[in-house]
Amino acid sequence: MEGLGLTFEVHPSDFDESSCEEENPIERCKHLAAHKAQEVNERFPDSFVIGSDTLVVSADGELLEKAPDDKAARQMVGKLSGRTCIVHSGLSIFDPQQKHFDGVCSSEVRFAKLSDDELAWWIGTGLWKDRSGSFQIDGPGQFMIEEIHGDWSSIVGLPVYLLGDLLKKAGYHIFV
Repeated sequence: MEGLGLTFEVHPSDFDESSCEEENPIERCKHLAAHKAQEVNERFPDSFVIGSDTLVVSADGELLEKAPDDKAARQMVGKLSGRTCIVHSGLSIFDPQQKHFDGVCSSEVRFAKLSDDELAWWIGTGLWKDRSGSFQIDGPGQFMIEEIHGDWSSIVGLPVYLLGDLLKKAGYHIFV
């Protein structure tokens, strides 16, 4: 957001993601983004509040959320190795008039076929922690990615084009 020239403050949401029972990945990331934004909006009702959530779906259709430990992370990345997954990033904005705007950006990520040593290297970095699918598309995680189709910024977790579109709809003047 800083690189976009936007003025902002970070206020993490206290929303309990485990309370979401939605199973459809697109609806789930929209739900999570909206509830995170809504929770923060209750504390800052006179502000534009943005919430986001990113989910990874394996080639087999399995939702790969945040791994609890090294073993689970290695299994997740192993499922992604040599295959294509879908990354859904949901974005939700509340404006100062309490109007709600949301959307989802979906992209495909093709992983290189990873050796056991490469998997061990990735898990050893610790960069998988607190990430859906146990990977990242920025930083060293790029070494594992063969190809993407879609919006790189949405795979990172903040779909920039969608953000701009929703902010304009919400009346936030980006080009001023």
